[in-house]
Amino acid sequence: MKRLTRNVLLLVLAVVLTAGAGAVPAGASAVTIDNGIQFKDTSGNPVQAHGGGIIKVGGYYYWFGENRDGVNYVSVYRSADLKNWEFRTHMLSKSSAPELATANIERPKVLYNAATGKYVMWMHKENGSDYSEARVAVASASNVEGPYTYHGSFRPLGYDSRDMTVYNDGGTAYLVSATRVNADLNIYRLTSDFLGVDSLVQTLWTGQYREAPALFKRGGTYFLITSGATGWTPNQAKYAVASSIEGTWSGLSNLGNANTFNSQSTFVLPIEGSSTTSYLYMGDRWAGAWGGAVNTSEYVWLPLSFPTATSLSMNWADRLTVDTATGTLTGIESPPVNSSSWYKIINRNSSKLLGVASGSTDDGAQIEQWTDGSWTSQHWQFIDAGGRYYKIKNRNSGKLMDISGGSTADGANNIQYADNGGYNQQFRILSAGGGYFKIMNVKSRKVLDIVDASTDNGSDSIQRTDTGATSQQYSFVTAN
Repeated sequence: MKRLTRNVLLLVLAVVLTAGAGAVPAGASAVTIDNGIQFKDTSGNPVQAHGGGIIKVGGYYYWFGENRDGVNYVSVYRSADLKNWEFRTHMLSKSSAPELATANIERPKVLYNAATGKYVMWMHKENGSDYSEARVAVASASNVEGPYTYHGSFRPLGYDSRDMTVYNDGGTAYLVSATRVNADLNIYRLTSDFLGVDSLVQTLWTGQYREAPALFKRGGTYFLITSGATGWTPNQAKYAVASSIEGTWSGLSNLGNANTFNSQSTFVLPIEGSSTTSYLYMGDRWAGAWGGAVNTSEYVWLPLSFPTATSLSMNWADRLTVDTATGTLTGIESPPVNSSSWYKIINRNSSKLLGVASGSTDDGAQIEQWTDGSWTSQHWQFIDAGGRYYKIKNRNSGKLMDISGGSTADGANNIQYADNGGYNQQFRILSAGGGYFKIMNVKSRKVLDIVDASTDNGSDSIQRTDTGATSQQYSFVTAN
């Protein structure tokens, strides 16, 4: 065999060093991430990593999460900067094991066991039709990207187990899971290989119905974030603290606003850099809340702050600026409107204002466009409903914009109605550029439009699928 030249040897060495999951990426720089949306991967496809968690390996963050495409259960993505996510592979599917042929896999989390050199994935496993199994499932691999060997499912020490997470505390790992049909929260110590449950450490908050646990440590304090058990509907997140996972935990304190900015906790990621360590709340905005498919759910990521060493705070941010090299994380608020002013909503195509037909105060009255008449029926207030969802209230009637009958169909009428708390009465405001915005209904995910793109007075306001048309774009001008 001929001897390789020095240059060829260097090339071969470079290929070996950069191949595989542990490759070190080019230096990451600060990036800005839009919040409360469906994240897209580097190929432009929605990231399917719901209920997930992140583990850092080398220079990459690996994001494991639920995929509900009907075939696969867990997918993994990697990123150096937490914005640009590259799809890597599907971890588990219907063909991975006989018991997975019909199943539901939720909240996958991955730990690394330094003693065995294995990556161990824990999950919540159900039978695919209901939540009667209430089991955990375990898989492991020698490489973070797999392939993973599925080891089966079980009830930890015989307890039912639903929403769960795992945490590696310096080589000792723990499982935290909702039990007794979500009434209690159990903490278990895992076996030394992280593949099984060794013992029950304690049961927290008996009868409080907490789920969606996210556990992390900052300094000498452990923090455990949970949500209430209200199905797909978001609720008030709460947290507790302890000086030891196996020690005494505090009572529950509120975190964020009353609906956790329309999200549910799944994981807290420490971002360790050269200057500081920041803590990123990762939440899911479940599409089931508005009747959508799970794979259309969105992500809410927010910076956590610490008023004291043992307290926690979280505020809304429209965008995040993150620098994984330095560890800095900053939330940016840039609301398109405020919640105290009254606005005229002006259609870009017609230059006419949205208002209630004939100044009616009746439930079900049609919203239409008309030349500015300086009428209070053409004035609207944007009421913050959490996480940049808005209720849009008419000044004259005191009633809210609503999509007739809660319809999700193209062409459904935009009307006014008394507040009933429905997602059909909530809207998101999305930038269309140039100072114009789209007004998207939360339930239907469709945007407000003018029927037939008309410029005539009296033309009805309706909803339609977003086409980018100027008749679906609006500007906001404050009213006196």
